[in-house]
Amino acid sequence: QKQNTTNDYLLASRNVNPWLTALSAMATGQSGYLFIGVIGFTYKVGVASIWIPVAWAIGDYIAWWLIFKKLRLVSQQTNSDTVSSFLGQENLRSGKNNGRLITIISALITIAFLGTYASAQLVAASKGLNAIFGWNYQLGVIIGAVIVVIYCFSGGIRASIWTDSVQAILMIGSLLVLCIVGLINCGGFGELWTKLNAIDPTLTNLIPANLPWGFFPYFLGWIVAGFGAVGQPHILVRAMAIDSAENVAFARNIKFVCGQINSATAFGVGLTARALLPDLITSSDPELALPYLSMELLPAVMVGLMLAGLFSAAISTADSQILSCSAALSQDLIPNTANSYRMAKITTLVVTAIVLVIALTGDNNVFALVIFSWSILACGLGPLLVLRVWQKPISVPVAIAMMIIGIIVSIAWNLGLGLSSAIYEVLPGMATGFIVYGIVYFLTDSRELSK
Repeated sequence: QKQNTTNDYLLASRNVNPWLTALSAMATGQSGYLFIGVIGFTYKVGVASIWIPVAWAIGDYIAWWLIFKKLRLVSQQTNSDTVSSFLGQENLRSGKNNGRLITIISALITIAFLGTYASAQLVAASKGLNAIFGWNYQLGVIIGAVIVVIYCFSGGIRASIWTDSVQAILMIGSLLVLCIVGLINCGGFGELWTKLNAIDPTLTNLIPANLPWGFFPYFLGWIVAGFGAVGQPHILVRAMAIDSAENVAFARNIKFVCGQINSATAFGVGLTARALLPDLITSSDPELALPYLSMELLPAVMVGLMLAGLFSAAISTADSQILSCSAALSQDLIPNTANSYRMAKITTLVVTAIVLVIALTGDNNVFALVIFSWSILACGLGPLLVLRVWQKPISVPVAIAMMIIGIIVSIAWNLGLGLSSAIYEVLPGMATGFIVYGIVYFLTDSRELSK
């Protein structure tokens, strides 16, 4: 039952049903990234693109298995309503709360990069509207932002989780329909393979081409990317809001099954789109493969279903991310307003405006935006969250160093060294965060680490 309190607005009073948790986590984790980014990437790369969702699923499952149950317990013990406040929590071994600076820095990271992540969802929604209706790109972004605000104001995280769950079912159904229709029009799996091979033989290669360090480091990098869910506030908050820590395992398994159905059908849609619409690679944006394929194969009513699925995927993530950014602003950066329900809504408007500006002025490649934002959040917040969950002693300087150095390594690995094609930057970025802690741990008295 909805309550007009900040705790209910941010964590649904920690009583969310595990089915809703599972479906919501799946929807908000896959997002417009799946409908636009992954399908577009599969369209360009072909069969070899399958290793990213497979590896990602492995890492994501490990994160839920090792971290999320304990996160639910410890976040309640420390009375943490946001991920940033949890990271700057009272150190349980020392009994001293000197983590205010940690909270501020992690909140700034959340707003900057989760906000960028949310902008990718508005871009994804707008691309769908543009492809199907020919609407102006900017208009589509604005419509998406308005709908997100309506969702958020309907009841905070509780409304977000309920709508996410309905949208998750719509996502599964729409992708499944388009995948089956696409395969039928291709003539089955055998004909699909033949068509892809005729277009470009590299499309049927099982192993990605041009891997500088080989397949295993590449695959391992994407497994760690999936584990990077431990640094994503909009996903973590769902584990914090579930009704019981004992139900996390059930939610994890449901999420995993539904997520793999979606990933498999998105993979199929990307391949069938390449086979049936081969000219899209040069004449338009490959990330529009889903809307163009649906218009090519389906009656108008079903095209509407596809658009609803795409819009659901994008908005279900955007509202969750904007709520997490809003919480970081109202609860962590302006703590004197932490108990103000009205201020929580005002900051939601402010964050939405920031995200809207990013979407209108930034990069419109959904896959690239999501991959970049995910890596920064995973490397900046992930290692520290893991150690907080396991209640390890961490001093303020060490925690800050872990966050900042992890982000620097992630950016340098991708933009400076250009090695992300060999190993996705989440692996070196997160590893560096743990290495920083490990070095200090072995060189310092454990009592000093708590200060």
